[in-house]
Amino acid sequence: MYEQPREPLHHEERPPSAPDFGLPHDESDDLDYRHAIGGRLHLSARQRRVDAAALGQLALYLPSFLLSLATVTLTAWLLEFGWGVPVWAPVLLWLASGALVFHRPTESLFARRVLRLRYPLPGEILRLEPVWREVTGRAGVDGSRYRLWVEDSDELNAYAAAGHIVGVTKHAVDHLPSAQLAAVLAHELGHHTGGHSWAGLLGYWYALPGKVVSRAVRTMLLRAVTTRRAAFLVTLALVAAFAVVVFGSAAALLGAPLSLLALPYAMASLGRRAELRADRHAASLGFAPMLMEALQSGENHQASGPDVPGRSSSASGRGRRGTRAHLLDSHPDLATRLHHLQRFLEPPR
Repeated sequence: MYEQPREPLHHEERPPSAPDFGLPHDESDDLDYRHAIGGRLHLSARQRRVDAAALGQLALYLPSFLLSLATVTLTAWLLEFGWGVPVWAPVLLWLASGALVFHRPTESLFARRVLRLRYPLPGEILRLEPVWREVTGRAGVDGSRYRLWVEDSDELNAYAAAGHIVGVTKHAVDHLPSAQLAAVLAHELGHHTGGHSWAGLLGYWYALPGKVVSRAVRTMLLRAVTTRRAAFLVTLALVAAFAVVVFGSAAALLGAPLSLLALPYAMASLGRRAELRADRHAASLGFAPMLMEALQSGENHQASGPDVPGRSSSASGRGRRGTRAHLLDSHPDLATRLHHLQRFLEPPR
């Protein structure tokens, strides 16, 4: 069960110049606002943590990371041999590139170009800002560290990505009651505070060179079989030598063949665990019944967007499917999520 951080709290008071969006004046608004705009916030001294799901993701990406490291090192060696570039320079540059996950301009580019998100319109800001402040206020998190985005979609969904991206679909903004919208945003905040979003994107980024090489090797082999026998043997020898250099370290250390077979299932299992942890985070803030309602509503608006690396989604649980499909699903089914949330509705014993 997720527990809120117990570190000492410090106070933050918004400057008078901060925009005052005010609270909704619609009497039908169903969200219990406890943190008015311009009021004092109690912020946790520890804004982020890395939970077991995030650590598991990073551990599963380790074989791919070693493969990529070998690939980058070999490429750097070729650059030194041909152009005199020091081997350490490309390797160090690649290792440091992971910091782009938390680089705000790069995040904005990633949100617009990859996730296809946009900045909220003025009316959407008026809708989202009080709800987001209420969610982050209950969690003791500085909400200004994150950027809210909107996806032009008729699906009911929301996303947490990179280091500070919180996206929500236009359908959710326009049609979800404020309490359910707050529950969905609290779920996404749980992905960020648990480290799920940046861990997934960081692992994907460091695995890219290895994936590129794997595809290149497959392409070379396919082309080689259609050439003359001599050219085929030369190409095969080069590919074999490259494979020995690149795959050797990872295979020797981690048993790559076996781990690669089990990797998709392990990643999916950790994805399901991360979703349940984010659900518990939302429930611990008092949003359990609202999240259950939002998940049930989402059954009729299941997300159908592309599988984007590093994006944690609050899409509702899928229907019952085959065992293999279930094991490869990154989200628990609806019944499982509702079962875990149900305990938050039971009176304490």
